[in-house]
Amino acid sequence: MIQTSKEIWLPDNRTQPRLVIIGAGFAGIELAKKLKNAPVNVVLVDQNNFHQFPPLFYQVATSGLEPDAISFPVRKLFKGYRNFFFVMAEVQHIDSQQQQLITDGGYLSYDYLVIATGSVTNFYGLQEVATHAIGLKSLKEAIDLRSLILENLEKAAITADEQERHLLTNVAIVGGGPAGVEMAGALAEYKNYVLPKDYPYLCDATMAVYLIEAGERLLPAMSAAASAATLRDLRRMGVTVLLQTQVKSYDGKTVYLAGNRTLAAATLVWTAGVKGACPSGIKEEAYATARRIKVDQYSRVSGYRNIFAIGDVAGMISERYPFGHPMVAPVAIQQGHHLAANLQRLLAGEELKPFVYRDKGALATIGKKRAVADLGRWHFKGFFAWIIWSTVHLLSIIGFRNKIVVGINWLISYLTYDKANRLIIRRYRNANTK
Repeated sequence: MIQTSKEIWLPDNRTQPRLVIIGAGFAGIELAKKLKNAPVNVVLVDQNNFHQFPPLFYQVATSGLEPDAISFPVRKLFKGYRNFFFVMAEVQHIDSQQQQLITDGGYLSYDYLVIATGSVTNFYGLQEVATHAIGLKSLKEAIDLRSLILENLEKAAITADEQERHLLTNVAIVGGGPAGVEMAGALAEYKNYVLPKDYPYLCDATMAVYLIEAGERLLPAMSAAASAATLRDLRRMGVTVLLQTQVKSYDGKTVYLAGNRTLAAATLVWTAGVKGACPSGIKEEAYATARRIKVDQYSRVSGYRNIFAIGDVAGMISERYPFGHPMVAPVAIQQGHHLAANLQRLLAGEELKPFVYRDKGALATIGKKRAVADLGRWHFKGFFAWIIWSTVHLLSIIGFRNKIVVGINWLISYLTYDKANRLIIRRYRNANTK
């Protein structure tokens, strides 16, 4: 067990219980916001001092947005909250017996603990893929991906070897969910509109964008009409879509597919799956599939009295959701809101209420003026769906300045197809290889 004798000091009122939240994602932020002025000390712990907006990571990766446009300082977000405290630290272990978090900055005691640590990329045991591919689950990965794509284009621009040029410019995306579809659409627009301007001596036919999906259709969680429209639009944009195709391995240059097929690509983006991210300390029997923590209908972790879990990391198993709720932002936000109300009921000695997810629909964008939307019985595609997608995402971004910056970037992109942030700020270095 990891141990430390150093205690993290906080100027909170210890006559009130201390609630510690791990994770400044959608769930943790929503929970903390709803506990403003509640009779509890709220301590939010995260390894970053900012909240990030995962639905737009792909736009950072494809040079459409700068990282600070979709991130917001945690301390600024909670300015004026008297019962709120932020600790920037990486949680290493949960000691439930001592009711302490062990972090790289010391230990932190709690009366109630909420795990809202989200999810990480799931490579399903494909070690070579994990070594050479890049996921899209953090701002760091999005920046790494942007650097890698741009660096490869610069290398391709100065090589006389045509085979190497194709290798460097080709990008393979694994996973036909919203993240994969949106990444493929953004790269197709990059290939069709930006590449000819920035690299006029690189023919657009040089660059190939592959979208690989193991299932029978794209966007399996959405309607069949949305899947068909997405497939049609991507192929019209020049994306090579491979359905019912499994990736077996990847060595950094060659994608090995089932059936002894291969693809040449110097960049592989893995969006094919996620799993819960949780520090050590929770007993193994409390985990469900995909490393999600089993919770009851009140978000309480199985086998624990005062530990809760919400968001992607939580697996609330039910007849309707046998594998837990979808790992999407609306679920995390609703669970954060609901748990805040239940915690206040708990402190007041009142009966807790079960969580009921209200599914408001699903959205995915394919590119400029192209999107699909499933809103209950209503299904939209094309320009109107794109307007819905843009509006929902713009309103969901935290911070007035960020909304303005993103809105202006989208307007410029809509009018010109230009991506103004094609900067290699730092070179990509694969930490998994020497």
